[in-house]
Amino acid sequence: MINNIPRVRFAPSPTGYLHVGGLRTALYNYLFARNSGGKFILRIEDTDRNRYIPGAIENLISTLKWAEIDYDEGPDIGGENGPYLQSERLDIYKEHADILIKNKKAYYCFCSAERLASLREEQQKQNIQTKYDKHCLNLSDETISQNLSKGLPHVVRLNVEPGKIIKFRDHIREEVEFSSEVVDDQVLIKSDKYPTYHLANVVDDHLMKITHVIRGEEWLSSTPKHIILYEAFGWEIPVFAHLPLLLNADRSKLSKRQGDVAVEDYRNKGYLKEALINFVALLGWTAGDDKEYYDIDELISKFSLDRVNKSGAVFNIEKLNWLNEEHLRRKSDAELLQMLRTELSESKYSTLTYTDEYLISVIRVMKERVSFIKEILEKGYYFFEEPSSYEEAVVKKRWNNQSAEILKLYGENIRAINSPTKEDYENILKNTAAQFNTGNGDVIHPLRLAVSGIGGGPGIFDILYIIGREKTLNRINTIIEKLNK
Repeated sequence: MINNIPRVRFAPSPTGYLHVGGLRTALYNYLFARNSGGKFILRIEDTDRNRYIPGAIENLISTLKWAEIDYDEGPDIGGENGPYLQSERLDIYKEHADILIKNKKAYYCFCSAERLASLREEQQKQNIQTKYDKHCLNLSDETISQNLSKGLPHVVRLNVEPGKIIKFRDHIREEVEFSSEVVDDQVLIKSDKYPTYHLANVVDDHLMKITHVIRGEEWLSSTPKHIILYEAFGWEIPVFAHLPLLLNADRSKLSKRQGDVAVEDYRNKGYLKEALINFVALLGWTAGDDKEYYDIDELISKFSLDRVNKSGAVFNIEKLNWLNEEHLRRKSDAELLQMLRTELSESKYSTLTYTDEYLISVIRVMKERVSFIKEILEKGYYFFEEPSSYEEAVVKKRWNNQSAEILKLYGENIRAINSPTKEDYENILKNTAAQFNTGNGDVIHPLRLAVSGIGGGPGIFDILYIIGREKTLNRINTIIEKLNK
């Protein structure tokens, strides 16, 4: 191992949002580091200037901090191995590219875009792999010097030796090998002087003392190029672990065409970070038990690369929703109160005032009925405003000729009691039903319709006790007036 202390990194490109696959890569690196007593580094790979999106770096950092995936070194906190933005490390890459050129492990290429396009077209016609033909490999030193002095556009390419077998051990996929015949003479330094992913990645991983490279399966085919570079520099090769693909329900690669793929989308929809982290951790990894609910401390204590699967992991939104419910229900009243107040401040009820006691009462009767805190306002809107309409199917089924008279009597009975308790509401309902010689249901259903406008929800006596006598009476009067018309 390069270093006695395991060191891992998450190295995203600032091209927009953070993909859930990127979140999983960051999470697995984080869990591995925390489980092993190692260090977790955030490095921003921003050398592809065509794909760079202003503000994306800040968004990446903000999203990781929201998810509470804390790193030990990074662009905003520094560290002894910085800078952590690749665009600030260009001199380092040039220096290492020069070393490769000097040792004949890389070479200058002055081929025009037109020649490369023509070469690619001809190879496609012949139905052979499209790759560079080493045309510039044997240019004389004099020609190279002249071309450079003229300022001719050029790149630096990796010199891949033909006829070699490149073998490495992947921690997840075990023994992997590639023939060098299928490895292109990859561009290492582009014509804009910026490095490609391959050179910058290897140089930075070595200089930052990365011991384990944990990344997505899509980088597996690039690993031979990286192995060649490590060997060309004479550097120790880190442990590779390539994570399985994330799949849609139809086992196609997870894409925005079939649903949300950005962490920010799930955050904006109200998913809890604890639920999303729990869910993403299980996309390709298992602790070997039957559990599905984990908090972050359990994930850290149980995580191991040995239990990461090879096969793709299906993104099951129903499971994510279930986990969100589970994490929501296990939160304290104080946490849920703070969350509900945030939702209220951003809703049409923002100008209204509610006591903590009132909101906690609402939370306690609603949290078993919602998947998201915002659903308390949607499904339990009647705790915050009087119903303006009544569910038509319920009116048709539950409202009859006697309903108005029953509710009038129920109202008169509760008006006679100051500050009725939950038990008072229940006892009065039973007495009202007995007075009409009817079942309790003939009182409950129209009463629920009166106070909530719908046919389902928490216990009717919970609702009555929370909203109180005056609102209950007002709502009884309103439904009688509206439905009698």
